[in-house]
Parts: sequence; structure tokens; C-alpha cells
Amino acid sequence: MNNDVLVIIGVGGMGVSVARRVGAGRTIVLADINAGGLKAAAAALTEDGHQVLTREVDVTSRSSVAAVAAAAKAAGRVMSVVHTAGLSPQQASTEAVLAVDLLGVALSIDEFGKVIEPGGAGVVIASMAGHMQPALDPALERQLASVPAEELLGLEACSTITSSQMAYPFAKRANQIRVAAAAGSWGERGARINSISPGVISTAMGRLELGSESGTLMRAMVENSGLRRYGSPEDIAAATEFLLGPSAAFITGTDLLVDGG
Repeated sequence: MNNDVLVIIGVGGMGVSVARRVGAGRTIVLADINAGGLKAAAAALTEDGHQVLTREVDVTSRSSVAAVAAAAKAAGRVMSVVHTAGLSPQQASTEAVLAVDLLGVALSIDEFGKVIEPGGAGVVIASMAGHMQPALDPALERQLASVPAEELLGLEACSTITSSQMAYPFAKRANQIRVAAAAGSWGERGARINSISPGVISTAMGRLELGSESGTLMRAMVENSGLRRYGSPEDIAAATEFLLGPSAAFITGTDLLVDGG
């Protein structure tokens, strides 16, 4: 009997799409702070024949993330971890975006790095916005890569961020840096970790941003892109499947830009 576990942190459009694409035959551990959304996602996946466990989680709390990691380990062999939870500039304040998108990712990398099995893999959903962040000072990059997670929000660089529109690309660039650094510790367990930077994706979050003051720029970017279309959650799920699977066995610590060109 297969007792492999797939952990999905964040049950928005991308998280559910990943669960559908790679969850067959595995125990899927769904975690989210939104109890209603968590229940609805679990019900839909269960209706389709998936085996699902749910846990509420606050990704800004190490103990909360650690509890999900422990539950996943108790359910079987933790082979795949996908972190999709995040807040966009239109959804939250500067402080909340930094807490969820910066600290939350770092805590998840830490705690699931303790339970991931040899041969397992993790994927963190970053953002194209991270590639648009102005170049960071090398000393700051070293801090973002290496300081304990709980110290990230206390960095001087965070104190100079005055809007959620600034916080989001900064946090997403930090995700890419943190993942690259974590490849070493995950590798000691025989596991891999990578990030994906989606472009403009048609999720609830993406549509909210398209309706904001940034929407005009986002639409122009799509119109001038190579494929000239919005991405779908399934596009991100397909890229995630690749990075989690055996075809990516020699890929770790890198970021895959999935933005339609």
C-alpha cells in the first residue's frame, strides 16, 4: 500500500490544482488558515476519490507549521511539499504581506525540511514579481538566505518597506533566495527544493490584482508576452509536477519562471 504523503499549504486555485494533478494514490494533507476554504477544498477532492487530511495552519507561527509537519509525518512518508500560501498587495497590509509571504515561507522550509523523506521534493510558489525586484545588496541577500526565520522581519531592509506593493516583490525575491540556500540542508536528507515564479495567473488572487491600479500594467505585460495569454492554475500544477518528479532529479535550489514569456 502506498503511504506517500503530499502536503499542500494553501488551498487556493494553485494548491487545489496541484493536489488534483499529483495527489492520486497518495495521502493529501491540506493546510490553510481559512477553515471554510479548507473544508470546501477537502470535500471536492474527496468527492473525486482522493484521500485527504486537513489541518488549519497559521504559516507565521513556527509551532503551527511544525504541527502540520508532524501530522504529515504521522500520516506516512512525506515525499512532496508544496507551499502556495501567500497574500497579494491588494489583499493585505505591508506587515501582513511580509509576515505571510516572507516569514511564512521560511518557517515552512525549515519545518518540512525536518520531515521530508530521502528522494522527496518541495516546491515554493514565489512570483514573477521577484524577478522584477531591483537588485539587492549582496550583504542583504546573505541575510535573507541565512538568518533564522524569526529574525527576517527585524531586518533593517524590512523597516524601509512602506507599502504592500513594495513588500510583495521583496518577499518573493527573498523566497527565491531562501529556497536556493535551503537546497543544502534539504540535500543532506537526500531531498530537493525549488521555487516557481508564476506570471499573471487567473486565480482569485490574480483577478483581484487585475482589478487594481496595477491591472493596466499587468494586462500590458500579458499582451506583450510571448504567449499573449493569462496563465491558469493548471499551468503551475504542471510545472510543479515536473519539479516534484523524477525528471527533475538533478534540479534543486533553483527558480522556474512560468510566465508565458
